[in-house]
Amino acid sequence: MTALQAQQEHLANLLTAVQRNVYFLAAAEREIPWPLDAVALTTRKKDESLYLTLSAFNERYSKLQDLLGVTMRHAAFLLGERTDEFLHVLVWFEKQGVIDSVENWQLLRLARNQAAHEYETDYETIADHFNALFELLPTLHAVARRLTELCKHRLMIGPSEDDFAHDFENITGTGLGAQKSSRSL
Repeated sequence: MTALQAQQEHLANLLTAVQRNVYFLAAAEREIPWPLDAVALTTRKKDESLYLTLSAFNERYSKLQDLLGVTMRHAAFLLGERTDEFLHVLVWFEKQGVIDSVENWQLLRLARNQAAHEYETDYETIADHFNALFELLPTLHAVARRLTELCKHRLMIGPSEDDFAHDFENITGTGLGAQKSSRSL
């Protein structure tokens, strides 16, 4: 295997990880009674199932946002674009239409950082935090979908496995029978 083939395989593995993460994030999303509010969280403060699901949602959101950044940087590298500073990567992907704007990506990043470091005990703040993440999901899904499409069309590289491909297409809105998120049920 050449060095280039190894880098291409790495990108394919990253794309598989993106699809897997989208799948498990959607699974957690479906189990949460949206929108959350302080009263419900206070009432259910010892509900292990709910709080394990919230924890999984928080973790998957953080991982997906982080993984998308890593995947963008690696794809940019394979495309011969500047990767020395992540801002250059973001500007390039904004021009390609993968992200809406650098500012929007920074909003996702801020939410990711808050998700990774959330130790709040005020139930109103907890509800606001999770509801904000929930509202950002369509943006994360769109970035994941557009990044996967760019890699396929520009690099001829797709996920290394197709185990999550159908679900990914449905969740991100690219499948013929695209599933609606729990917010529209």
